Amino acid sequence: MTRSVLIEKVTERLEGLTKKQVETIINTIFDGMKDALARGEKIEIRGFGNFRLKQRNAKTARNPRTGEKVQVPAKQVLHFKVGKPFHNALNSANE
Repeated sequence: MTRSVLIEKVTERLEGLTKKQVETIINTIFDGMKDALARGEKIEIRGFGNFRLKQRNAKTARNPRTGEKVQVPAKQVLHFKVGKPFHNALNSANE
């Protein structure tokens, strides 16, 4: 699902809000999430899941093409842990 499809779906479900208003709301939510993660905060959406940054240490890797050793710097990566109700809903849909 893309951002534009999400905006369309929310606009369809909420009468009285224009597409532009819904777009502003969605962008505000996503910007708030990005800002919180940049500050090192954890985002918890009950019933959906948690977002947080994890630190990956620097390491030495190997270029598979040449076999040459390459230094990979330390970095932060986004980690998502699905909430139990969301996990159960996904698994019951596949049965």
